[in-house]
Amino acid sequence: MVESKAEIRKRMRELKRAVPPEEKLRRSGAIMARVEQLPAFREAGVVLLYWSMADEVQTHGFVERWYREKTLLLPCVQGDDLVLRQYTGAECMVSGEQFGIGEPTGAEWTDLGAVEMIVVPGVAFDREGNRMGRGRGFYDRLLKSTPRAMKVGVCYDFQMIAAVPVEPHDVKMDCVVSEV
Repeated sequence: MVESKAEIRKRMRELKRAVPPEEKLRRSGAIMARVEQLPAFREAGVVLLYWSMADEVQTHGFVERWYREKTLLLPCVQGDDLVLRQYTGAECMVSGEQFGIGEPTGAEWTDLGAVEMIVVPGVAFDREGNRMGRGRGFYDRLLKSTPRAMKVGVCYDFQMIAAVPVEPHDVKMDCVVSEV
């Protein structure tokens, strides 16, 4: 029997809750080290990352390490959409209005064609590059507006499942990076 999106989200929530914070940091470090090795990351000048929530692959240290060498953009929730702003250091961050996720202040980045790589969180991924998010469609709408950017999903190993339920609006990842 195929799991529903609701069942997958519930199972992933439970699995993520079972991982202690220090273990999440260790695993996240291994995942993000693999992202650093991707030729697309090394060559990219403009990269869209995300400011991680507690249950996601942790990105704070990665953002801090790279923002002086590359133009790093972070998404900011604005209504039903994500707008992009450049990360310029910890002092530029404020708590986002909708979800309390850290978001940079400053001017909106509107040159979506300049984005060369996007690192995308998700609830679950499969080997075909399909991604399941939290259900609001924020990333799918954004990813459709950045067609030339390489889309890299990041997840813990247990978030890789046999098959993600796919809908017509879903955008596939070019690759998915996990711990191994």
